[in-house]
Amino acid sequence: MKGLGAEVAKNLILAGVKGLTMLDHQQVSQEDTRAQFLIPGGSLGRNRAEASLERAQNLNPMVDVKADAGNVDTKPEEFFTQFDAVCLTCCSRDVMVKVNHICHKNSVKFFAGDVFGYHGYMFADLGDHDFVEEKTKVPKASPGVEDGPDTKKARVDPSETTMVKKRLVFCPLKEALSVDWSGEKAAAALKRTAPDYFLLQVLLKFRTDNGRDPSPQSYAEDSKLLLQIRTDVLEALGVGAEVLPDDFVSYCFSEMAPVCAVVGGILGQEVVKALSQRDPPHNNFFFFDGIKGSGTVECLGPP
Repeated sequence: MKGLGAEVAKNLILAGVKGLTMLDHQQVSQEDTRAQFLIPGGSLGRNRAEASLERAQNLNPMVDVKADAGNVDTKPEEFFTQFDAVCLTCCSRDVMVKVNHICHKNSVKFFAGDVFGYHGYMFADLGDHDFVEEKTKVPKASPGVEDGPDTKKARVDPSETTMVKKRLVFCPLKEALSVDWSGEKAAAALKRTAPDYFLLQVLLKFRTDNGRDPSPQSYAEDSKLLLQIRTDVLEALGVGAEVLPDDFVSYCFSEMAPVCAVVGGILGQEVVKALSQRDPPHNNFFFFDGIKGSGTVECLGPP
């Protein structure tokens, strides 16, 4: 329940979901005051989820909002299967893969997201997802009527629509992060793939190795670590270091509130779309680059 978690919770509560549980075992730190607007002043040392509860509930009294001070690592499978959708932020790669596996197996919609400085991402695994999409009705041509200068062509009325049923199949996060970049097809795809995908791999490895994200308080030390991890990660993926130039380390420290707002808006929107089964969902990554001010949807996983 840091800055991104607060944005997602706020958006879902305002959207009017039936119930929402905020899970976080960490205490409020000084850094949380930058982007976590659900935590009132003077809450240092309190549990983050519990400190966020009052403001979150006040957003919409019709939604059943709960706070859970437990640790996501120790929650049993039954905890996740009670929900229609699960959204993880600020979790390690191993935890995300584990929870995603539980959700995928039990047909629970799974989402994950994070914000690193100017960069943010979201991932969705909706399994075999059925949805309806609104399309403009195209009138059928009358049989036996030939097209000619005297024939009035049927006009498309944009107000006349029809609902079309569709299905998308999503892959788990583990497969999406384990793309094989060797081979001709992969080399061609590499040119079209957002560098943010490789930045995410580097930052998740940093989080796994150090148990935290890059910190502004140790900028010089963490910058060196990030450059070393970049070399190791890209080498393991079989990708050249040029996809992630050295200056990336300048833009991925701390959680920036405006980036949390953008990524949290997309994440909230995708959860609502998935639960309502209306409109095509993002399959399967959304990356936001705050320096360029642009977002990209990427479908990455097994061919």
